[in-house]
Amino acid sequence: MASVSALPAGIAAAAPTAAKPHKTTLDQADFLALMTAQLKNQDPTKPVDNSEYVAQLAQFSTVSGIAETNSALARIADKLDALIAAVTPAQTTPET
Repeated sequence: MASVSALPAGIAAAAPTAAKPHKTTLDQADFLALMTAQLKNQDPTKPVDNSEYVAQLAQFSTVSGIAETNSALARIADKLDALIAAVTPAQTTPET
């Protein structure tokens, strides 16, 4: 039997691969893969306007920044919750 590397390029792409878990969100790697595919497959006589790519990159940067901000805020909230939990039992001593 021939190895996958001996098959023509179009057939090798159709070779079975290990099942991947279903993703519900796209990440930076997905965005770059889609943008690269778009560049490779565009009509050379009608290239996509550069401003569209700049807009897509700006949107991705914005989303990435929001995700980082959310992560930082979650860490701050966790630290505040831990601080409140540490201080609260000391203040709940019964008055006599």
